[in-house]
Amino acid sequence: MTQLLNDFLSGSAAWGVLLTLAAFALGTLINKVTGKAIFNPLLLGSIFVIIFLSVCNIPYADYKASAAPVNYLLLPATVALAIPLYEKIDLLKENAAAIIAGISVGTLVSLGSALALALALDLTREQYATLLPKSVTTAISMDVAAELGGIAALTGAIVIVTGIVGALLAETVCKMFHITDPIAKGVGIGTSAHAVGTSKALQMGEVEGAMSGLSIAVAGVLTAVLCPVFVNLIR
Repeated sequence: MTQLLNDFLSGSAAWGVLLTLAAFALGTLINKVTGKAIFNPLLLGSIFVIIFLSVCNIPYADYKASAAPVNYLLLPATVALAIPLYEKIDLLKENAAAIIAGISVGTLVSLGSALALALALDLTREQYATLLPKSVTTAISMDVAAELGGIAALTGAIVIVTGIVGALLAETVCKMFHITDPIAKGVGIGTSAHAVGTSKALQMGEVEGAMSGLSIAVAGVLTAVLCPVFVNLIR
């Protein structure tokens, strides 16, 4: 049965795309039905794909090759986050200094937390370089990790987990610390949880989504510039 399925899938160039979309759609449906933040569509979709590949004994390399078109859409999807930002451009101009300051501090905290973990856990330079760009989108973080001598594929996984956790905890953290300003919410979410967190920010409001989208870009640039400095703090 498994062999027949493998033969069928090998003859379909788009099965990886269809599997990805179906898994995400199912995750989204479960999220809407339950109304629970823990049932994040990206998390559930990833689990469904892993289970399917494991049960059917399909190599990940085959799935990755078939699902490549989805991966190509990552950069355009990230760029598209500029649309809500453009719609709130006046708000950005009025609060530019505070927004840039917030993103800068958030980026430093992210890099500092990675450094603290590396020192506490006695990580190797390779492991540290893999962890360092954990809070920026995979379009940037994987390239940064590779340049620093880290494991890019593992960085991608860490970034996804970081985003999912950030999306799950976003509203809870805002309530816990009484953060009510939509700009502050968006900056915090985008700086710490990149594109996955931004999807949550867009659900919270247009301003939150716009500021979160901006934070992805600015935090990404700052991280790319500062990572070479931080990585040399551990020999």
